[in-house]
Amino acid sequence: MVEFDWDDANRTHIAAHKISCEEAEQVIANEPIDLFVDIENDEERLAQVGETNGGRILAVVSTWRGSKLRVVTAWDPPKALKTTYLAEKGIMYGGRSKGPKFQG
Repeated sequence: MVEFDWDDANRTHIAAHKISCEEAEQVIANEPIDLFVDIENDEERLAQVGETNGGRILAVVSTWRGSKLRVVTAWDPPKALKTTYLAEKGIMYGGRSKGPKFQG
């Protein structure tokens, strides 16, 4: 089980995007699709898109800090990325997504 690194800075930042810590953690736990890896300030950051347990599709950027995973930011991605995510998940599950229904 992944242990997350939360503090006031990253909690406040994602809350400004109307996303809870729990939602960001769920996206990471629910087999997201990797978008890209970037290096910022000598730190590797992974951007992913995935679903919350309630079916909300979100983009999340995270980085490892020691043994903990820190969510750097999260946002509601544009509709085109949500559609791409659902198409990719459909391919992985034999033609249709078996996850929660899309909530645009």
